[in-house]
Formats: sequence, structure tokens, C-alpha cells
Amino acid sequence: MQNKEIAILAARYADDKKAENIKLIDLKGLSSLCEYILIATVTSKPHMEAVEDEISTQLKQIGVYKSNRDGGESMTWRVADYGSFLVHIMTQEARDFYALDKIFSFGTEIKYQKPKAVKKTVKKTAKKATVKKVTKKAAAKKTVKKVVVKKETKTTTKKTTKKVTAKKAVKTTKKTTKKAAK
Repeated sequence: MQNKEIAILAARYADDKKAENIKLIDLKGLSSLCEYILIATVTSKPHMEAVEDEISTQLKQIGVYKSNRDGGESMTWRVADYGSFLVHIMTQEARDFYALDKIFSFGTEIKYQKPKAVKKTVKKTAKKATVKKVTKKAAAKKTVKKVVVKKETKTTTKKTTKKVTAKKAVKTTKKTTKKAAK
């Protein structure tokens, strides 16, 4: 896996743990410090620990380990060094004060989120609508209106209208024809 892909995964893991205002900045060729820098805002110390643990645990599963860590007891800022990229997890106050976004503004921001599945939803909806139209048309062709001409009873004559499928209409017509012939 390339360094960029790993940094993108780290940003996604931070996003999974509800980190806010996540920025992944490409510094490749622009800084001797690292190739990528990830900055994420958290709301509290437990939130900071959860985000840091998620990134660390998930990256370990693919064989990527941090080489250094700083701010272990800090309530406002943690830094994890993964060699090719740094992860800065900070409270909003620390982020405003240290202004890392401005310091690394010479880099290019990378989009880390997966593309949304809007196209798939549209295609599925279109297929469903087509299926419904075909089904209604097919049902309309198979349904036949049949008028039974006369049913005689002792006192009155009745006309009855029924909706039946094409097969039933043929059978009923044959029976009626036989009775009329007798």
C-alpha cells in the first residue's frame, strides 16, 4: 500500500470516530518533515483517545505502526508519527491557537471521503419504475372484460359484468356456448 492510501485510511478512521474538521494535506516534495499531515479536531480527552486508538488499531491490522507519539497526557493535543505522515488530534482551542492549517497552507488538501453512491440509487430507482410499468401493462393485456349475456331465473333476466383473466374468459365462454347450444 502506498503512503497516500495509508494516510487516507487514517483520515477515514478519524471520521469513523466522529472527529471534526478533518484535513489531510499533501506535503510531498514540499517538506522534509513528512509527506502527509492529518489534522483532526475532537471535543474532549476521551474523544481524543478514541480517535487515536481507532487510527492506531486499524493501521496495525495492515502492518503500519507509529514510530513515535507525543502528548500522551495532554488534554488538548496528540501527535502520532507514522514515518511518511503525521497525525495531529487536537481540541478546537488548540487548533485555533497553534494554527497548523495556516502553517501547512502551502500543501494541497486531499479529499479522503469515499464517493457517495448516488448513481447506484438512481439506477435502482429507474429499474424499479420500469419493472412496475411492464407489470401493469402485462396485467392489463391479460385481464379481459366479459359480459355474460343472460342468466335466466324464474322471474328476471340479469346482466353481469366480471373481470377475469384471459384463460378463465376462454373457459367461461366455452361453457356458456355449450349451455346455449343445448
